[in-house]
Amino acid sequence: MTEFATATATATPPRGNTSCFTEQNFNRLLVTMKDKTYPEGTHLFWEGDFSDKLFFVKRGRIKLTKSTDEGKELILYMYGRGDMVGQADPFFSSKHSFTAEVIEDSEVGIIEQKDLEILICQHCDFAIDFMKWMGIHHRLTQTKFRDLMMYGKPGALCSTLIRLSNTYGEKQGDNILINKKITHTDLSNMIGATRESVNRMLSDLRKKDALEYVNGMILIKDLVMLQDICHCELCPNEICRI
Repeated sequence: MTEFATATATATPPRGNTSCFTEQNFNRLLVTMKDKTYPEGTHLFWEGDFSDKLFFVKRGRIKLTKSTDEGKELILYMYGRGDMVGQADPFFSSKHSFTAEVIEDSEVGIIEQKDLEILICQHCDFAIDFMKWMGIHHRLTQTKFRDLMMYGKPGALCSTLIRLSNTYGEKQGDNILINKKITHTDLSNMIGATRESVNRMLSDLRKKDALEYVNGMILIKDLVMLQDICHCELCPNEICRI
């Protein structure tokens, strides 16, 4: 059963993609939120719903997906603690062009459009920080489409592995462990490829000793090789993320 509670700024959550906000402006966001818990398998919103809210993830994980006419699912983003989710369009009525599915039990702060408009109108420094957040969001989208379209499926897969390592990676000596179990189906949905082609590409990377599996999780052993395949431009981590 879901529960609502008024958010306070007493316990500051992690910042995620909201690190562009100053502490003062971040606290202004926090006090406007109403908290709601979402069980795994539920949705924050569906493709076609009106975009009149933003969602701040305090706990859990959310994936944003786009469905094709054939019913295939493409994973656009995966968000975690400290990330703000939603279509950044505070002054125009618009509809979501994707679906937000809860993939771990989550606690989310909901920011109503009318409250966001008040913050933007009353505080010019908040408006600047919000534009910075929108800019990061757009750059993330642009770089993802570049990686998906420019260097074929191997480049898209290597880019996705790098993004996963920046989002969930743990250093283990010279290697990086992606500390989330990502299935081949998940990877295929992230790059718009078949599961079979992802299996082949991963097998090739294992033969080249670029990666290995440890307890069902991906261990990246040669990050430079992955970067060469996808012509990595060494974007900052707030952009190069899943």
